[in-house]
Amino acid sequence: MKKLFLTLTLASISALSFSQTCCDVAFASNDGNMGIFASDKAFIASHLAPLVYKHTSEVGGKMIEFSAPDGKKANAYVVKAKKKSDKWLFVYQEWWGLNDHIKRQADIFYNDLGGNVNVMALDMYDGNVATDASEAGKLMQGVVEARLENIVKGGLTYAGKKAKVANVGWCFGGGWSLKSAIIGGKQTVGSVMYYGMPVKDIEKLKTLNTDVLGLFATEQWISKEVIEEFAANMKTAGKSLNYKIFDAAHAFANPSNPKFDEAKAKEAYGMAIEYLKKKLL
Repeated sequence: MKKLFLTLTLASISALSFSQTCCDVAFASNDGNMGIFASDKAFIASHLAPLVYKHTSEVGGKMIEFSAPDGKKANAYVVKAKKKSDKWLFVYQEWWGLNDHIKRQADIFYNDLGGNVNVMALDMYDGNVATDASEAGKLMQGVVEARLENIVKGGLTYAGKKAKVANVGWCFGGGWSLKSAIIGGKQTVGSVMYYGMPVKDIEKLKTLNTDVLGLFATEQWISKEVIEEFAANMKTAGKSLNYKIFDAAHAFANPSNPKFDEAKAKEAYGMAIEYLKKKLL
């Protein structure tokens, strides 16, 4: 079985109901921000705790510290390319934080890109990691947007001015894959977002230097209506969005999730890695 991970905020969601009106309000008032869902009891209940896993990197991955523009230090799990390279893949965590499952997925991407690309999984929670949904919701709701932007900018500075960066993330991290692509400007070469909340602001979308691959699920939170509005906004912005809505639950692609959908996760990962190879190799 091919190893995959695909989730960002990890966890499986059962067919629990959530008002579509609520989803539309969330999308309108929280541009790409999933924190609005963190206090929703149905959303929290839908996320099963990730399976216990302790990661040991076989490809030389390690935690590093770097400076962010706000004067604070930030952290990331990094696997350097076998030969010096300006190609980078930024990996964005699910709502659980930068846990060992994300580190394993970073290693998988590294291997499937032939060891030719630097892979960096950014720690968006500054060292905090959740093991249950209630804790994860509090962490996601408590993040400060400006701090997250500074972590991304610090990561770009660490990669270097000549770096060409593609991004991938799941749920919370799916949204940040897109936001990171916007922040990266001309350095951005790709963005894969797994069931993450899209950015609504068309003026921001106009600044994208790349197309976007969206891998979504059949769910009430990042709903079909939200996704279709995103597609329309991307078209208005003159940008390309290729997407698929899988007949599966939120976080279907997360192998640490007890309700992991192996077949659909494999298909989604195939689309993601093919896209990333075209952008980075």
